[in-house]
Amino acid sequence: MDDQHAIAATIQIYFDSMYLSDRDRVLQAFHPSAKITGYMGGNLLEQTVEEFANFVGAQTPSAKDRGEAPMLETLSVDITGDTAVAKVRDGYLGMIFIDTLSMLKIDESWVIYNKLFHVEG
Repeated sequence: MDDQHAIAATIQIYFDSMYLSDRDRVLQAFHPSAKITGYMGGNLLEQTVEEFANFVGAQTPSAKDRGEAPMLETLSVDITGDTAVAKVRDGYLGMIFIDTLSMLKIDESWVIYNKLFHVEG
């Protein structure tokens, strides 16, 4: 699988983790040292990947089980060697987010190392 497709697959796992409220998929998509950071309600929110995975897993019923339509749009992907930056728009918890995902290629697999999020609406 080429890098572009491998990155797209990691982004899909990331989105599916939230859509399905699947803690294990969060851990699959993110590097263990990852940080999730952004502003929520005007307040800076910083989470470890473990905290984010627990939060995602606690959202029950899942968006899929509530019958919500999935919403994921990849806006851009910029690959430089074994690093990449992807910008995606996704729907989660009734909000629209713009996520900037810094990614690393480790042992031929792409993982998210940092996520910066912005609430668009």
